[in-house]
Amino acid sequence: ERIQEIENPELAQDRVKNYYELKGYPKDWIDKRLRGIAIRQDLTDEWKQRNVNEQKDFAILTNEISKATFGKTVQEYKKFKGLDKPNQNLRDSMTDWELILNMVGEKATTDITISKDAQGFQECKTSAKEGGEIAKNTRKELEQKISKSLVSKENHLHLTEKKKKR
Repeated sequence: ERIQEIENPELAQDRVKNYYELKGYPKDWIDKRLRGIAIRQDLTDEWKQRNVNEQKDFAILTNEISKATFGKTVQEYKKFKGLDKPNQNLRDSMTDWELILNMVGEKATTDITISKDAQGFQECKTSAKEGGEIAKNTRKELEQKISKSLVSKENHLHLTEKKKKR
């Protein structure tokens, strides 16, 4: 199966879709999550090309985007959402808007990094903060219009329970 997925990456994507469907995620959420994975991969590829290769550096840069976008590091956000197991993925517990804002922050960071030709950890860190700020500004503007916070304690368990009640 893995060899077939290497030859045809769409098979791998279908496998991931099936995995999320089995866990009870709605189709529209799955589509956003898969797009977010692609955006994240583009960002990490860009960082690697710019001499950021350590996992700890990726984590620091990711935290810069998260802090700017949501006002919380990844660990703080996981705790806020009640995710207490180390292997629980924060993104798998995000609402639609959280996923979208996360994508905005990461895509903005990628584009800023390219535009500035950022090299090395420090310059990429500056780009990460700036990309997260763009997502934060989007979040704040929408929160003002809808009069509620998009930073939510809801996770996928709450989301699937809501779908079942409808």
